[in-house]
Formats: sequence, C-alpha cells, structure tokens
Amino acid sequence: MPFIFGARDPLFAQAELPDAPSSTMISVSGSGQSFPPDAPEVPKSADSPRPPFPGQQPQCSQTQSKPAATPGMSCGPTFDPFQRFLNSAEPRPMTPREKAHLAVKDVIDPFNLLTIGGLSAISVASDSHSAYGPGIKGWAKLSGVSFTQDMTNEFFGTFLIPSIAHQDPHYHRMPNASYKRRIAHCIYQIVWTQSDTGQGMFNYATVVGGAIEEAISDAYVPYRETGWAAASSRYGVALATDPIGNFITEFVPDLARHVNIRVVFVQKIINQVAKEEGQGQ
Repeated sequence: MPFIFGARDPLFAQAELPDAPSSTMISVSGSGQSFPPDAPEVPKSADSPRPPFPGQQPQCSQTQSKPAATPGMSCGPTFDPFQRFLNSAEPRPMTPREKAHLAVKDVIDPFNLLTIGGLSAISVASDSHSAYGPGIKGWAKLSGVSFTQDMTNEFFGTFLIPSIAHQDPHYHRMPNASYKRRIAHCIYQIVWTQSDTGQGMFNYATVVGGAIEEAISDAYVPYRETGWAAASSRYGVALATDPIGNFITEFVPDLARHVNIRVVFVQKIINQVAKEEGQGQ
C-alpha cells in the first residue's frame, strides 16, 4: 500500500500553497486599469496643497460661541444651538415649574425672612397693646401672620396667575433710560407689565392677585375689620405702596455704584436684583 502524505504534513502543505502575489500592480486585461486603482487626480494649485486620498475632506469651521485665544475647530455641523441664548436679547419664557420655584425662593429668601421679623418686632415694640400682644409671643404671632400673607401673595402673584396669564413675574429695570422714564416705569408697572414673550400686558398678578390675597386674609388675620369699605381701603393702600419695591429694585443698584454701602439689607437687595435679572434674560 503506497504511503499517502497527510493533509497536515508540512511537505505536502508547502507543495500545495500557491505563490504569493508580487507587490507590483496587476493590470486588468482589455481595460487598461490596474488593481488596486490609483487615487483620483486632484488639480493642484499654488495656494492650496493636494489633499490626501480620497481627495475630498470635510470643511471644518469654528463652532465656539465666544471668541477665544485658540479657537476650537469642529468638522461637525456649523449650527450652534446656544448662540440664540448668548447673543440674542429675545426673552426666554418661564415655565410654570420655574415660576413655582421662583415663588418658593422668594418666600424662604433670608432677606425676606429678616424683613418680616424686623417689621414685626418694630410693630410690637411700638404698640404692645395690639391684637397680637406684647413680647416674644406677640412678635411670633405677628410674624406668623405676615409670613402666611407673604406665602399667599407669592402663590397667586408669582406662580398661579402668571402661569395662567403667561405673564413674566419679574420686574425689569431700565438702567439706560432717563430718570423721569424710570420713575414712571416704577409706577405704571403696577398695572402694565411684560408678558412671557416680552410684549406689554395688563398686570393680572398685582391687580387680581392683590384682590384675592385681601379676600383670603380675612379668613385668618385676627381682629381685622371686615366689609367692603375696609377691604377696599386696604386694597387701595396696597396698590399705592406697591411701587416702593420697584423703586428699590430700580435705583438701589445705581446708589451702590457711588456709595460704599455695607448694610446687610441693602446688599441683599442688590444680590437679589442681579439674580432676578439673570433669570429674566
């Protein structure tokens, strides 16, 4: 029986393997082409070097929103989704969730709490025979009532009514206008304010919200005179004194630029104004 080389025999494997192709180009008969194909010829110019194969590269462009010393390059889309927020004066509407968050922040703000406590202390100290009583107990009762009124005002005036009417709950300063224009703006902003889209609109939050707050306060404020005459008088006084907050917001930052004020209350107002202006842009 003749000896048969196995498939795993090294001599047999070496004899059956074909020769490796050479590194030279293989010409395809009748076509005049070679394999692998040559890179396409790209016209050369004196100013632009020849790009590598395949001969066309994506155009890269600067995509940074702000100029920098070393601009960042990207070969992706040239559209910057943040550009309209950085360079546009277009107002950004607040969602109901953001308005609710703003109302909570206004209530628990340390300056707001200090104001409620300070005014309550002054009121009790000046009239110890009031309905709230003297001393710490009277101060605690008055502070609690004032805090509840503030929560009611923020709920209706900052969250609920602005969300329904699509009203911007912020007060927008006019630092570049004349003093007469700014004073008038502080006064008429009580009845005419700005919508979420930046258009002028009736101030439902102040006018309607103030009436609702007055009606609800009759349910828990002790020893309060009720009736249409008393309620209308308190409502009118509230509207008449409401521009005081606008004057503080409008002019205190200008005062701080010329006077070195270190009072904690005024400094807190300045910080709050700067924070609210950042959220309204």
